[in-house]
Amino acid sequence: MASIVRLLVGAPLAAIVTFLLFTLMQILIFEDGTPLEEAGDDVRISIAEAPEEIQARVRDANIDQVEDVTPPPPPPAIERARADQPTESMSTIVGGLPEFDRPSLAGGDISFDVSDRDAQPLVRIPPQYPPRANERGIEGRCSVEFDVTPEGSPTNVRILSCTNSVFERETIRAVERWRYEPRVQDGTPQWRRGVQTQFDFTLDD
Repeated sequence: MASIVRLLVGAPLAAIVTFLLFTLMQILIFEDGTPLEEAGDDVRISIAEAPEEIQARVRDANIDQVEDVTPPPPPPAIERARADQPTESMSTIVGGLPEFDRPSLAGGDISFDVSDRDAQPLVRIPPQYPPRANERGIEGRCSVEFDVTPEGSPTNVRILSCTNSVFERETIRAVERWRYEPRVQDGTPQWRRGVQTQFDFTLDD
C-alpha cells in the first residue's frame, strides 16, 4: 500500500520537474547570443624568408711584373790531372802469384757421408741409496748392461754382477731414466747393443 502511495505522489512531481527543465532549455537555446567579436586584421606569417644576396670576393688574378734577375756566372773549370798508365806488367808490381796444386776429386779418398757416431749420454741420474742398505751400513757395487734404442732410450736392462741384491732394483730404475743421443750410422739412428756401466754404492763418513 505504501509503495502505491509513493508512486502516486512521485509520478506527478517527476513530470512537473521534467517539464520545467525542458522549458528552461528552450529559453536558453532560442535566446539571442552575444555578438561575435569583429574579425581582426589578417596576419600573414612567412616561414622561409628570401636569402640575402652574398657577394663573393673575387681575387685579383693579375700577376705583378717580375723583375729580371741576372743569373750568377758559372763556376770556373777545374783541370783534372790525368794519371799516366803504368808501363810495367802487373806481375812486376804486385809480384808473382803462388801456384797451388789442384786437388783431384776422381779418387775414392773423399767421402761426403755423415760421420758415424756411437751412442752418447745426455741425462744420467744416479741411483738412490736403498734405505735398508743405508740403515744397515751396507756398501756395494753393481755392474749393469743395457741396449739403447734409435730414439735414445735404454731398454733390456740386466744386472751382470752385484755384491748385494739390495742394490739391484735401484740400479735398474736409475738406468731406465737415462737418455742418450742414439748411435748413428750412414746418417741413420741405429740400435746400440751391450752398453755396460758400473755403480758404486758407498756411505758418506
